[in-house]
Amino acid sequence: MIPFDLLSPETGNPLEADGAHILRDAETGARWPVLDGIPYLRTNRGELIAATLAHIDAGDTDAALAGLLADQDDWWNGPPADPAALRALVADSRTATLREAVNGLGWGRVGDYFVNRWSDPTYLAGLTLLEAHWNEPACAFELACGIGHYLREMQARGVKVAGADVVFAKLWVARNWVVEKGAQLICFDASSPHWPIAEAPVDLVLCNDAFYFLDDKPGILACLRRTAGEDGWLAVSHIHNSGCPGFSAGKAVSAADIEELFPDGLVYDDAELTRALIEARAPTPRDPHELKACEAFSLVAGPGMRPAPRSVIDGITLPVAGTALRLNPLYKVDLSGAYVIRWPSERYAAEYAGRVTYPLHSDGPKTLDWEGGPQTPIAERVRRREYVDLPERW
Repeated sequence: MIPFDLLSPETGNPLEADGAHILRDAETGARWPVLDGIPYLRTNRGELIAATLAHIDAGDTDAALAGLLADQDDWWNGPPADPAALRALVADSRTATLREAVNGLGWGRVGDYFVNRWSDPTYLAGLTLLEAHWNEPACAFELACGIGHYLREMQARGVKVAGADVVFAKLWVARNWVVEKGAQLICFDASSPHWPIAEAPVDLVLCNDAFYFLDDKPGILACLRRTAGEDGWLAVSHIHNSGCPGFSAGKAVSAADIEELFPDGLVYDDAELTRALIEARAPTPRDPHELKACEAFSLVAGPGMRPAPRSVIDGITLPVAGTALRLNPLYKVDLSGAYVIRWPSERYAAEYAGRVTYPLHSDGPKTLDWEGGPQTPIAERVRRREYVDLPERW
């Protein structure tokens, strides 16, 4: 089922390969760049696309890539990336670490979130939502996949995955540092005139910590439902609640909006999902109007979802047995030689310090061989993300 056939986001016409780095509209001849196997299909970036194609035509794919890596979403309010740093990162991408990559891209506080997301309580809530309703999907698509945290977890369990994001650089980081080569990655605007992935229903469609950013929520949701088809299901986590002040930009939604958009949904308080993980139990769904004070909603919907959540014990929330784990990198050695949490920024601490699952102190060791077993003392440390499964070049 995956990879998807691709369509022009402007015309809806099929796109065909025109060499290694270009897709061409089969009817109009319009061209779109493809770098590191990632099609760039944004509809409001005409000048950037023209400049990128010119570099490709001239045989300078490194310059083409550096140009796309500077592109950001319309919510970005940080400084532009340094062109020299981008060129250096492109040259060093085979040896640079993930942390060096996000620094080179100039992501600032966004980079702090990405490199530490493996233990963020909101990320764990999304994993819990998946495990509570897991039905062994063969293939999955994630909208706004970022650098591929969830895609990586599903790939580790044999799921064929595809991911899309509006920021090319996030997909490029996913390709080079986080996910395996089999993942199909596509850069496009969710609100494009034409949904650029051809209809080929998948078992599971995800959107995590991003749905509230989308402008045309009903229209985009209709596309996601079509992608899930008549037998698939949707998992949408951490949708900011407009009734509760939060830290993120975006267009939050109300409990009434959730009820209107997802009449078939099982809805959760995002924080309840994280608690269910730590307590190794089934999360409890609630009526949306009972959740008016929660920070964020999470939900599953669609015909393929499990009718009731199951206990969160030993599924996608825990690493695959045999994984070499590392001490959560938020732990730093203090003057006494103990491991103590040090927050990457004041904002990160303000958002997460009160809700994290791991202890503020650890006895170590720095690495742990995880052999599975959900009822062991080690499993509790892993469940709480005192130890994490990081990419090789983290």
